[in-house]
Amino acid sequence: MHLLAHLQAAAPLSSSDQAWLDTGDNAWQLTAATFVALMSVPGLAVLFGGLVQKKWVVNTILMTFAGFAAVLIVWVLWAYQMGFGTPAFHSANWTASSCGICNFFHNFIGKPGTVISSVGEQGRASIPLVDAGMPPFRLPLASVVYFQFVFAAITPLLFLGAVLSRIKFRVWLIFVPLWTSCVYSVNAFLLWGGGYWAQQGAGDFSGGYVIHLAAGVSGFVAAAMVGPRLKRDREKALPHNLPLVAIGAGIVWLGWNGFNGGDPYFASADAAAAVINTNMATAAALLTWVLWDMYLGPAKKPTFLGAVNGMVVGLVAITPCAGYVNGAGAMLVGAIDSTIVWMAWTYLSRARFMKRVDDAMGIIYTHGIAGFVGGILLGVFADPSVVEYRYVSSVKGPVAIAGALYGHPKQVLIQFLAGVTIILWDATVTFIILFVIKWVMPSHKLKYDDDILEVGDLAVHDEEGYPEPEGATRILPGYGEERPIPAPAAGAAIGAGGAGS
Repeated sequence: MHLLAHLQAAAPLSSSDQAWLDTGDNAWQLTAATFVALMSVPGLAVLFGGLVQKKWVVNTILMTFAGFAAVLIVWVLWAYQMGFGTPAFHSANWTASSCGICNFFHNFIGKPGTVISSVGEQGRASIPLVDAGMPPFRLPLASVVYFQFVFAAITPLLFLGAVLSRIKFRVWLIFVPLWTSCVYSVNAFLLWGGGYWAQQGAGDFSGGYVIHLAAGVSGFVAAAMVGPRLKRDREKALPHNLPLVAIGAGIVWLGWNGFNGGDPYFASADAAAAVINTNMATAAALLTWVLWDMYLGPAKKPTFLGAVNGMVVGLVAITPCAGYVNGAGAMLVGAIDSTIVWMAWTYLSRARFMKRVDDAMGIIYTHGIAGFVGGILLGVFADPSVVEYRYVSSVKGPVAIAGALYGHPKQVLIQFLAGVTIILWDATVTFIILFVIKWVMPSHKLKYDDDILEVGDLAVHDEEGYPEPEGATRILPGYGEERPIPAPAAGAAIGAGGAGS
């Protein structure tokens, strides 16, 4: 009865209450967000699951799903507002001073707050420091919160690839919320929430810096701190299921249409340009990588894994540029970035300091270097005639970026400095978070001991990706017969990271 009385007392909404809502824009925003979500679950879960050894398939998939869920809870409770809300240290009408350092820290992070009230879900979207520089939102806040959540979620899942097959699951569950709050939200505010680097004119259309450079840098630092896989596993790190990799890679490629196409927040011409630019750059990068493999690679043969690497590099490279470059620029961005990353993977990986860090999926190359180079190439190829917003009343003209080829060489410097900021902040805070977690863990270790690394999923989760018929009952813990976890074979080789980190 109390619920019925409440419903009867509620005033009905009139059509004018949401006259600002554009159903076409809202439908595209939700669709684009769903495309991006599919890139994580099941996209990355399947892609990484096929790339690891079969003894780690369940662990890989579970950490992907669990990380996705953990980010959402943190995002709606406090982290979204930290990335896109009111500045923590001043109001939206604050006036910058002549002190550059002061301006930076006054525009560094947003004030934590929830977005789970009725107003937070159905009210009109607003990003306080950005509103004046773009047309008024025609979306409910829930659509923007969810769209930005799927970006926040995929970032730690990307650098998960650097620490797969050894990081403890409970470490991952602690690390992801802390990293989202202390690292990702800062990146987002600086470049997307109207923070310091957005005010300086830095461009990052859809996350070349906020997502991919961050994933590469944080993944590399995490891999160094967690320690390597078993020596035998690292030396024979062959994908156990290439068709599974193909499924995951395909979902990631097509999901990127929402990744870049949804970022203008409108179902606009710029959104369409971003989608076609994304695919042109990816095609160019994939073919470029395959050609390098054929003519300069160790085996001088085209490989599917090489094609997947090229695909990922192309997607990452065009991400900061998608709605700012023309089609020719998009293909050049893909080809140039693919060439640079191929060279780095082939030659830089031989350097002693690179060999010492077990970046399982090469995230530092395909996301870190690719994202940084893509951001720099934005400063070169950004075409001012490719307009993101045709008319904004507050700025009396179109919103676009001009690169060095169009008379604005300073854009390269701006992009470089913004990228360096992301690198320094993310590396430092990632180190601090993992250092603290390590010393509060009962065992003071971030990765499993060698006896568990020998067995994999069955030791960690009591499940197997490909159980033998007699072991199928292990999928449902507590049911069926119990089987002891097999001990490592006598004389088995133990990796360089023997005691864990």
